[in-house]
Amino acid sequence: MMTTRIRTLSTALLACGLAFPAAADWSIDSETSVLHFLSTKNAQVTEVHKFDSFNGTLSDSGKLSVAVDLSSVNTAIDIRNQRMQDMLFNVSKFAQATFEANLPESMMNLKAGEVANGNVDGILVLHGKAVPTSFSITASKVDEGTLTVSTTAPTLIKAESFGLAEGVAALQKIAGLKSITTTVPVTFAVTFEQ
Repeated sequence: MMTTRIRTLSTALLACGLAFPAAADWSIDSETSVLHFLSTKNAQVTEVHKFDSFNGTLSDSGKLSVAVDLSSVNTAIDIRNQRMQDMLFNVSKFAQATFEANLPESMMNLKAGEVANGNVDGILVLHGKAVPTSFSITASKVDEGTLTVSTTAPTLIKAESFGLAEGVAALQKIAGLKSITTTVPVTFAVTFEQ
């Protein structure tokens, strides 16, 4: 009886799949995509950092979901990477940052060779806090299977909004710095493939 039910269910699911082929999601190509942020210390020394590991998907309807592995923070200095993981991001408790949004139709209905500019408004979850966040971007349909999306201006992320101000203060103290800015510009250039 159970085997028959499973067969019937499997056949029904297979039939649905054949009748309504699922639209393939777009996925971020990690080899050609970059996510950067800047930090400024002692009021005048600005440095460029990045995350080495992040992934994401984009549905044909425009639903965007991105996850960033915070332990992949790369400041080009190992001890600073470790301090950011432990003292700022607290990766043992908050391993990822996520961003979810819906891309406008104008960006999803591009033909090969077309470009569209606009804002993407979504929710950024970082350090247990969910904050509405907007990115000014340009989307370009390279070909039928490739879509590039990049920022046209930095988005400013405030440490205080995510409960990270104490972590910044701890980093400043341990590094013996006069100051570290608590507002961080973020930029990205990502390639989605289908």
